[in-house]
Amino acid sequence: MSRFLNSKYTELEVYTPGEQPRDMKYIKLNTNESPYPPSPAVLAAVNADQAELLRLYSDPECKNLKNSIAKLYGVNPENIYLSNGSDDILNFAFMAFTEGGKAAFPEISYGFYKVFAQLYGIECRKIPLREDFSIDPEDYCGLGCFTVIANPNAPTGRTISLEDIEKILQTNPDNVVVIDEAYVDFSGQSCYPLIKKYKNLLVVQTFSKSRSMAGARLGFAFADEELISDLKRIKFSTNPYNVNRLTLAAGEAAIRENDYYMENCRRIMATRDRTTAELEKLGFTVIPSKANFIFAKSGRIGGQELYEELKKRGILIRHFSDPKISDFNRITIGTDDEMTILVNTIKNILEA
Repeated sequence: MSRFLNSKYTELEVYTPGEQPRDMKYIKLNTNESPYPPSPAVLAAVNADQAELLRLYSDPECKNLKNSIAKLYGVNPENIYLSNGSDDILNFAFMAFTEGGKAAFPEISYGFYKVFAQLYGIECRKIPLREDFSIDPEDYCGLGCFTVIANPNAPTGRTISLEDIEKILQTNPDNVVVIDEAYVDFSGQSCYPLIKKYKNLLVVQTFSKSRSMAGARLGFAFADEELISDLKRIKFSTNPYNVNRLTLAAGEAAIRENDYYMENCRRIMATRDRTTAELEKLGFTVIPSKANFIFAKSGRIGGQELYEELKKRGILIRHFSDPKISDFNRITIGTDDEMTILVNTIKNILEA
């Protein structure tokens, strides 16, 4: 780093994205992307006519897409916020709603939470999971601080119920509770209808996972109109045009063809269940998942070794160095063919 960097950032532990190697062709099961392409309407929307308009700024209010999402989910446009990926929304939430200087989230969860806390000098309480990697909702009741929970959680894939989320909201009435629903379309149950009852709820979703648009960078959130106004204040104080024209066009088309994406989710869920059963036959422990990935460990090979052996054979999965989960690997669900290759490759590794 240079000598000019603000000293408060010199110890920042940055988020480590999943590998995106270019040295060979891999079966990518490491970053929870969709194995299926965007819908035909999305491909048509990102066309030459739209590209020609790149000389003009995008709509900072994202009105057309906001209205489309509002209609699909049965909420008011004023209850929706759009931004450059859900990470951007989480970033703004940490910036906007942590005036007390404290935040709480699961100890094992999405790695960006602790990065944002450190970035803004926020004291964070990292709450351990139960032995089965589930979240104990009682741990989050009455905390009296900004709280973030991924539901389904990553990298475990486990969920908590709407009733438990309500308990957390009710016992923290003076603090914003963020429910990060990046994976909710893979059989989780969204809590966005609760924004009508709780002014302290912010529900964050993304087009990256279930809608095959990880490269487009588009996230959205549901909340009471006042919370949405707060997020817009931050957006319009940093980058009002943070959702580009091509992404807006693609997002509108994706909402119009929502059935296509929900059918892909059902396919992924079926493949997930089949892969889980196949790995369990090989002696793996697989945490029950409601996401587009599974969290698994073998009693016959370590997590790091399995990751390395699969990479040698052209398959990428995600391994974490945290000692609490280092025996496990997170495996994104690909196509049926890709998962068959994975299982067969693991069989070969174990038999070698």
